[in-house]
Amino acid sequence: MALIALDLIDGELLAEAAEILGTTTEVATVNAALEAAVNNRKGRRSSDRPADGGRPGPVGTAEDRG
Repeated sequence: MALIALDLIDGELLAEAAEILGTTTEVATVNAALEAAVNNRKGRRSSDRPADGGRPGPVGTAEDRG
């Protein structure tokens, strides 16, 4: 995957999305939100995999839910 720096992300929106999606990193939150948007557009439900998708990523500004 490509590394993309996104300096314009709304931090509050990212944190809210992380809470809703159950993710713990910025990378996982963005990936889960993109997946949800694509699945929504295609009329599919999100897969049963964990919201973090098992993908490593740096811990972002969103706090762990637990």
